[in-house]
Amino acid sequence: MRFCPNCGTRLNLVQRQGASLNVCPRCGYEETPAGSSIVVYTPSESPIAVVSRKEQELRTLPKTRAECPRCGHNEAFWWSVQIRGMDESSTQFFRCTRCNYTWRESS
Repeated sequence: MRFCPNCGTRLNLVQRQGASLNVCPRCGYEETPAGSSIVVYTPSESPIAVVSRKEQELRTLPKTRAECPRCGHNEAFWWSVQIRGMDESSTQFFRCTRCNYTWRESS
């Protein structure tokens, strides 16, 4: 796994014109992969939607006092999802009521 030297984001392996490139999805940095072995990750057919767009518009989630890391507002919607093994604790997600930024906290 490689990280962008400019912004620190994980580089994605992409195919362009028959060649492989490591590309940063945030700033656009590109490099050719080093080494002889390449592992290609193929995502599943459909991405996992923690809360789909339709449910985001409903605004029926419970609210709590939590400080938004982006804008500093102190109220957020929250929900819990079991995304790891059943023997692990659930992950709490928060969405700022002002700027809609979403973050998570693992318990």
